[in-house]
Amino acid sequence: MKKILTALTAAAVLSGSAYAADLPARMPMKAAPPPIPVMTWTGCYLGAGGGGGMYTNDSYLVSSPPAAPVGVRESTDLTQGGKGWLATVQGGCDYQFAGTKFVIGGFADADWTNIRGDHTGAFPTVVGLAATDTQTLNWQWAVGGRLGYEVLPGLLTFVSGGYTQANFSGATYVTQGIGGGPLTGVHIDSRDYHGWFIGAGDEYSLATWLPGLFWKTEYRYSRLNSQDVPVLANGTNALIGVSERTKFDVQTVRSELVYRFNWGAPLVAKY
Repeated sequence: MKKILTALTAAAVLSGSAYAADLPARMPMKAAPPPIPVMTWTGCYLGAGGGGGMYTNDSYLVSSPPAAPVGVRESTDLTQGGKGWLATVQGGCDYQFAGTKFVIGGFADADWTNIRGDHTGAFPTVVGLAATDTQTLNWQWAVGGRLGYEVLPGLLTFVSGGYTQANFSGATYVTQGIGGGPLTGVHIDSRDYHGWFIGAGDEYSLATWLPGLFWKTEYRYSRLNSQDVPVLANGTNALIGVSERTKFDVQTVRSELVYRFNWGAPLVAKY
């Protein structure tokens, strides 16, 4: 009996080995495909570019020291303006809410401009204006925030707003006295104005050209505060008893190349 069992066991082992040899070789397991990276707007950036703009200056003359009383209107309203180009630099940081297409961020930028136009003045004691000068928006800076929405992969639309400050050059003009009196040279000095701005624009990824490169375009409207700017006599800078009560509105369109560092912002994996 033992010999029979031993023979049967050996036959089973041999047949199993032969069957296993006839099976095809097991294919090696393939590694899982790598995750597809999804761009995040979270991170910090620097940008530079240029554009154009225009300003509107609404003004009229009021009495000022040494005249009294102060603040009495001395002329009708006068609307003037200018236009030109600008160069800009910007830096900021954004944060994209996890699992959404919404982005918030903060930024600061500075513009150097050649936006200029004619500047004149009118006095109650003169019969005409003998000459005019130009007034230039020299520079403007802003700090603010923006709220964006990713409408397509790599395309962000946004609205912006915040605080701004601008500097306008002075202007010199010459007036003719009543009855053909002598020409009188007067001027206003350069002055800083501050106010608020709102804007809207879009930003598009140029990653196919260079990873981290973006193209941003923005329209911006700025309202600057009204100020009384003293009119001074040429040469002596003496007060002549009148000031320009002036208010500026500025509109610009800018286009920038932006490089994003994405510091500390890992890519979101999508399978």
